Amino acid sequence: MTGPQISDNSSRAEQPLMCCPTVSRLQWEEITVMDEKNTPMRTYQVCNVMEASQNNWLRTGHIARQGARRVYVEMKFTLRDCNSLPGVPGTCKETFNLYYHESDNGGLRHVRESQYTKIDTIAADESFTQTDVGDRVMKLNTEVRDIGGLTMRGFYLAFQDVGACIALVSVRVFFKRCPHAAHNLALFPDTVTGGDSALVEVRGSCVGDAQELEPPRMFCGADGGWLVPIGRCVCKPGFEEREGRCQPCRSGFYKASSLDALCSKCPPHSHSPQERAAECPCLEGFHRAETDPRSMACTRPPSAPESLVSTVNETSVALEWTAPQDSGGRSDVTYNVHCSWCPGSGGACLPCGGIAGGPHFLPRQLELTSPRVLVTDLLPRTNYTFSVEALNGISDLSPGPRRMVSVNVTTRQKAPNPLPLVVLKERRSRDSVTLAWQEPDRALGTVLDYEVVYYEKNQREQNYTVLKTRSNIMTVDGLKPGTAYVFRVRARTDGGYGVYGGEIELETNVLAIGDPGQTSVLAMSVAGGVVLFVLLGLEKIISPLHLPSRLSPMNLYSLPIHCAQNEGQIPGSRTYIHPHTYEDPNQAVRDFAQEIEVSSIRIERVIGAGEFGEVCSGRLRLPSRREICVAIKSLKAGYSEQQRRDFLGEASIMGQFDHPNIIRLEGVVTKCKPVMIITEFMENGSLDTFLKKHDGQFTIIQLLGMLRGIAAGMKYLSEMNYVHRDLAARNILVNGNLVCKVSDFGLSRVLEDDPEAAYTTRVGRHLVAGGGKIPIRWTAPEAIAYRKFTSASDVWSYGIVMWEVVSYGERPYWEMSNQDVIKAIDEGYRLPAPMDCPLVLHQLMLHCWEKGRSERPKFCQIVSTLEQLIRSPGSLKQLANSTIWQDPSLTDLGTSTVDEWLDSIKMGQYKEHFSSSGYITLDSVQTARSTHPALPIWTRRCESSVGALAMC
Repeated sequence: MTGPQISDNSSRAEQPLMCCPTVSRLQWEEITVMDEKNTPMRTYQVCNVMEASQNNWLRTGHIARQGARRVYVEMKFTLRDCNSLPGVPGTCKETFNLYYHESDNGGLRHVRESQYTKIDTIAADESFTQTDVGDRVMKLNTEVRDIGGLTMRGFYLAFQDVGACIALVSVRVFFKRCPHAAHNLALFPDTVTGGDSALVEVRGSCVGDAQELEPPRMFCGADGGWLVPIGRCVCKPGFEEREGRCQPCRSGFYKASSLDALCSKCPPHSHSPQERAAECPCLEGFHRAETDPRSMACTRPPSAPESLVSTVNETSVALEWTAPQDSGGRSDVTYNVHCSWCPGSGGACLPCGGIAGGPHFLPRQLELTSPRVLVTDLLPRTNYTFSVEALNGISDLSPGPRRMVSVNVTTRQKAPNPLPLVVLKERRSRDSVTLAWQEPDRALGTVLDYEVVYYEKNQREQNYTVLKTRSNIMTVDGLKPGTAYVFRVRARTDGGYGVYGGEIELETNVLAIGDPGQTSVLAMSVAGGVVLFVLLGLEKIISPLHLPSRLSPMNLYSLPIHCAQNEGQIPGSRTYIHPHTYEDPNQAVRDFAQEIEVSSIRIERVIGAGEFGEVCSGRLRLPSRREICVAIKSLKAGYSEQQRRDFLGEASIMGQFDHPNIIRLEGVVTKCKPVMIITEFMENGSLDTFLKKHDGQFTIIQLLGMLRGIAAGMKYLSEMNYVHRDLAARNILVNGNLVCKVSDFGLSRVLEDDPEAAYTTRVGRHLVAGGGKIPIRWTAPEAIAYRKFTSASDVWSYGIVMWEVVSYGERPYWEMSNQDVIKAIDEGYRLPAPMDCPLVLHQLMLHCWEKGRSERPKFCQIVSTLEQLIRSPGSLKQLANSTIWQDPSLTDLGTSTVDEWLDSIKMGQYKEHFSSSGYITLDSVQTARSTHPALPIWTRRCESSVGALAMC
């Protein structure tokens, strides 16, 4: 189109569309005018305002859409004010119409008006007058419209004038795209946005010398921005990430695994002469074992052991030595002992293994870990040579000779015969064994003393103990309870030691309760017994609480349940630290949340959106831990520093808690973008939605189990001095085993414009102090009125959660407004029992809703009460909505008719409702209440007598 051109000054997310210069026009004139800078410019204009019924069209040539499904049209134009034109008829317009027509054919010369689709009527924000023309003041208007759902090869634009004085200065047609981007070492091409608000999934390709850790993907948004990066590429071994690319490791550096972030300097005694090394070869004389990590320094064999000392006792030798001076740089040093003997006839020396019966080595001959060995059963009056060598994990790789230290010894004359070990009297305790044995034949000489060697069974290769005694009875002390030991005994005479007799195995007694010094172990056993009693539901419980054998509804709240004097100040317990007490909030995150490498996280799918960004599910794999499912909250791009602090503030809070009924924080990602919070994944989502989905499908015991878990979590929080402030079923998460966990510890809330929203900052005529957002239907009266949030106000909220659970997620106070709820509660109204609610459970709810904070139960009392109800299912049979209405206002006010009774409680306006429903006597009201719990809404919500007038 000539005159107004299609502009090419597009932003990164915009791509201009070029159209043909062909123009169809009727009554539009192409003229040249001067702008305010006295520069000529071409325009199309029309100004047939003196004639009625104008229908003037200006059409572009065919515009190819280039794959775009939505395009944008930017128009710049001037328009004359009809009031400034003297004598014009009333048909003068100050608007024009914009049309389009899709076509695969770019050669159409004529398109009927009926074939065009109207986009919009275009009006000017500013119009000019005759004075403006004289003063050469150009009042230029700019309007942008979009066309969606395009499917053909191109389209035509048309501009219809119906009687205006207008000049079309320029038209720019463009579409939006997500520009070429690089993220996590993956390249994403220019991508045209999808139609409407649909996201376009794009698969990325790894940059050079990179490989996929997980297929990289991103989504192209409708506004031309990239969203939700998933997966990533990593540099191959020998390459590291620098400036968004994989560059080779320099000489002297290496990278062994693609999971390593950067190249590392070669370990000691190794070097990489070339670039892109995946490992550093060892220098000459040094080695690395097959099982050694590539990051370990190269090592060499150890030097020889030192200071070998021998002690000869006739037919046995004790050898001891010190460790080698040079271990070769390793800690896995072991020792081998080699033995040879030389016959007295002067023959060549032979290995000891050739001797019949051969010597015995204690604990063993090869791969010794301690620098000592006892060699027994040697030949008398014989020359022996013992050599000790040191080895480590790479000794087999070294071609050089082994380094040894040797000693020569000569055994003495024949020693006494072996001694049979006979237990004369068995005496065993938990830590000692008494042994007795026969004395040897006196013809062999006088016994000087006895040597007793013992060790734990199955551990003879570790350490043995040698004891000496002059008596043939010995008590061995310091043994482990319930452990088997092996004992051997030999005698020493003037001729030296005899050989060992046979072995005997004895086991010490197991731990006895009456043994002294076992108070702590016994205490642990008793504690375990308490847990066992609770699990089995036994009647006798080790605690200050002694419940009656039959639990009646009326004595439920007079039970002697004792808690800590100030729940939340138990000696030795941890105390919650508010992140705002930190001068640097980032330090709170470092103190309470574990930093997780982003490579350990695999995002699988988007499951929702939060206040700060997307919520995804995925998997987390940490070192030495199995892979687990997690929920991943990400902080969207363009956040402020305050938003980042608020986002991570929840992690600083969650990281301080460790309880099975509190959502568990796995860690955070703060060192790269996007910033993320990683928590355990709860398969069944929020409790309110879960209950609505499974309405009526659980037993009352299952519901009590859920409530008990929530109360246990809140008890833990109160003991930490943490006040939740927003305890509600929507903030309880449920896992696959129906375990309920308290969640939502965020520091900010979303304030909705909906007057029925859960949160509000204004209550009636009173503005809440501090401007905070309060969930009215779940909040205690003192917290609403005076901002007094305590564990007692959390107890009130817990009572509402109980009501939500038993009613399967029904909305508290139904369709009442927040102001009506506040007024009703202030006048004494309390929620009635849900359908099929046990009476004792509703009484517990009412106890939580006591107006006075000090009169409400503590969470430890609630947990104990719920546990007793679970163990006493008989107490749950009496339902709150199956009993006759015992309101004193019905029976004790001296009224004889339904009308008198309604007047006495100031509810006379409901007489016609009762009468039309057939309730004309007090007996009929009582019968209906007992047989039809689901009465109409006006009885169901007004049953708490006078206090409900504000609502009814």
